[in-house]
Amino acid sequence: MIDEKDQQAIPVDYGDENIIHLDDMEHIRRRPGMYIGKLGDGSHSDDGIYVLIKESIDNSIDEYRMGEGKVIEVEISHQPSDASHQMVRVRDYGRGIPLGKLVEVVSVLNTGGKYDSKAFKKSVGLNGVGTKAVNALSSFFAVESFREGKRRRAEFAQGKLTSDTGIQDYDGPEKRGTIIEFVPDSSKGLFENYRFRDDYIEELLRNYAYLNTGLTLVYTRVESQKSKVESKKFVSKNGLLDLLTENMTVNPLYPIIHLVGEDIEIALTHTDQNGDEYYSFVNGQHTIQGGTHQTAYREAIGRTIKEFFNKNQELADIRNGVVGAIAINVEEPVFESQTKVKLGSKDMSPTGGVSVNKFVNDFVKQHLDNYLHKNPQTVEIMLQKIQDSEKERKAIAGVTKAARERAKKNLVNNPKLRDCQIHLNDAKPVKSAKDADDDLRLESCIFITEGLSASGSITKSRDVRTQAVFSLRGKPLNSYGLSKSVVYENEEFNCLQSALNIEDGLDELRYNKVIIATDADVDGMHIRLLMLTFFLQFFPDLVKKGHVYILQTPLFRVKDKNQTIYCYSEEERQKAIEAIKNPEITRFKGLGEISPDEFKGFIGAGIRLDQVTLRKEDAVNELLAYYMGKNTTERQQFIIDNLVIEEDRVEEEN
Repeated sequence: MIDEKDQQAIPVDYGDENIIHLDDMEHIRRRPGMYIGKLGDGSHSDDGIYVLIKESIDNSIDEYRMGEGKVIEVEISHQPSDASHQMVRVRDYGRGIPLGKLVEVVSVLNTGGKYDSKAFKKSVGLNGVGTKAVNALSSFFAVESFREGKRRRAEFAQGKLTSDTGIQDYDGPEKRGTIIEFVPDSSKGLFENYRFRDDYIEELLRNYAYLNTGLTLVYTRVESQKSKVESKKFVSKNGLLDLLTENMTVNPLYPIIHLVGEDIEIALTHTDQNGDEYYSFVNGQHTIQGGTHQTAYREAIGRTIKEFFNKNQELADIRNGVVGAIAINVEEPVFESQTKVKLGSKDMSPTGGVSVNKFVNDFVKQHLDNYLHKNPQTVEIMLQKIQDSEKERKAIAGVTKAARERAKKNLVNNPKLRDCQIHLNDAKPVKSAKDADDDLRLESCIFITEGLSASGSITKSRDVRTQAVFSLRGKPLNSYGLSKSVVYENEEFNCLQSALNIEDGLDELRYNKVIIATDADVDGMHIRLLMLTFFLQFFPDLVKKGHVYILQTPLFRVKDKNQTIYCYSEEERQKAIEAIKNPEITRFKGLGEISPDEFKGFIGAGIRLDQVTLRKEDAVNELLAYYMGKNTTERQQFIIDNLVIEEDRVEEEN
């Protein structure tokens, strides 16, 4: 879908001079989104600098999966004073890249060992792109290989070769393996002002460990040339069983079922949370957006359990509360993008034979059914959970039916929703004429605002292609401790569920980002908590999959006749005051006070978002009970102990 502005950007004159050829490295630098998705600055887990790390590690993972090299070392040199010198070093102890083709493997597209299925079967990297993208998008890149008593090292700058030792005899301590070193290019238009976050890197390494039992990944963070923090090791003995145990934010109702077969591993249990939730992997690659294997797994769980009990149960009741994980190995898998976040393969191999759906279904049907026959205590608990879900569903059946009818009408003419043109669940990628490599579906988002005033400013300044607006009517209901009937009985919640299209899970989620946009005052913070409570209560997977964000808007405007600085904190305000003589300072009390012209800058390219994350240690149930439950003695005492009276604070400051 191309808007009029895009169409006007197409040049009128079109001749031989418009036809240009880009070499491999230049093409990657011109169109980075085609190879690593969005660029970003490291503040989000899907930013491009983490894709660079992943692509560098993937080759080492493939070596391990071929039985070569049991340790992978990842080291990042953090220089707090200069982000442009954050060096990444990935070292494996596999066979080493063949020395004669070392330079071509990291600098010439469509060159690599993954095309030879005899050498690499069921690997992560497939198209000979990964390390080339890392090379092209780095201000410094080096590759070094040790193999059979020989060594070769080549260095590059922005994809261009700067030095090459050639093949040398070597009798030093490094016997075999490959070293990749790179510094992400912080040039304008690439990774400007980037910063690596340890928690995102550690999550990446932890997932690699779950999917490759027996592999040890060592992560070291170097703060400076003189000091080094303690290294962390990531290793898993029990694969997906460890993954669920360490990632579930609610307790399982029965011991996690863990089943392993050739080219497939699954784990699952039931919990008291609403909806079902899945982690899925292909050849060790975390497919965050699922794909054919995850869909097949979800369906197989429902059918197998239904056939086991031989009762007229609804699949939705069976799957309600399920937390599961699946990992499969596929020959030459087809992903929907270079970043490999969603599997598109329908068959287990390019020659056909067995479909992914049949392979997954046959395994689950046989092995899960056998497990249930051998574990009557698990069966008893599982049946009780399904019956509880059925009872709740029937109790709200009348409400649900009426709410769905209202939702259908509201989706067509929803007074609370100002929809956009492009959605995450559109059938085909939607490209922009300005950047033909970007899939605009991933840019789709919805702002949840408080009141008509705030939504008015955003609506007038938004990008109608990818930004939708949903207006709340003041403070929403506190949904903590309420049954799911509230989702259907409460008009706002029902309209929001319908707008997001998440009643039956996230498979058809309409927006990639759900952004809570409230005033930066006490009331705004309260609304944030109420909305987060709603999502955590009824749609926790929306948060766990990284779709929920908080919009940061400026608190102050500091300006004079020559310049205007928007400040998001008191610290930024002080710096702005020092930079501008005789400034005029405006304190924004609410989003409605910000003009549409100004707002355009806050939700455009310079948008500031805080991603809402959820970890096992967050203890969701306890947190919600403490902050959102009925007033407790503990909370009252906390308020009393931490209450600060304004007069006392002034005296302390003086």
